[in-house]
Amino acid sequence: MNNPPAFPCHPDTPPEYDGMTLRDYFAAKAIQAILTSPSWMENKPSTLAKMSYEIADAMLRAREEK
Repeated sequence: MNNPPAFPCHPDTPPEYDGMTLRDYFAAKAIQAILTSPSWMENKPSTLAKMSYEIADAMLRAREEK
């Protein structure tokens, strides 16, 4: 699965300074959406985090299928 940096970096930037990955960015957006629903309180934080990354992984796979 391709997981590039979420934001463009200068070509000379060492890989360890690339910043947030696209997967992390997608997960952050997913958790924002999940937390807008009142039912989120029915889940443990670890469950919500796993759900967010499952959504992020699905989004990355969908990008590869274009």
